[in-house]
Amino acid sequence: MQDIAVTQAVAQKLYDNKANHIVALDVRELTVICDYMVIASGRNANQVKALADDADECMAKLGIPLRRTEGANEGRWIILDYGHIIVHIFHQEERQFYNLERLWEDGKNRLVLPFDQTVLD
Repeated sequence: MQDIAVTQAVAQKLYDNKANHIVALDVRELTVICDYMVIASGRNANQVKALADDADECMAKLGIPLRRTEGANEGRWIILDYGHIIVHIFHQEERQFYNLERLWEDGKNRLVLPFDQTVLD
């Protein structure tokens, strides 16, 4: 499975498990740390932790090992590093404060995701 399809699959898993404001970015032209980023939000620390577990389970099923994780104890901003793909799962307050999209989105690198986020709660 290609990295873009894996990125879309993990975004779909987060969507299926009620993550909010999911964004997937192609950052190959902007950084050397990874090729793709997925950014999502949870409503509280418990949901953030559960979403991180869901994302890791999805990646494991796809045969992609987790290289490193940060922030899992606090559940405010969890980073899952899979090499070519990094998944950021934020508590809503941290998401607004850090605004990673501002740093990594260049106006044309947002990936099309396989679900409709127009209806947000």
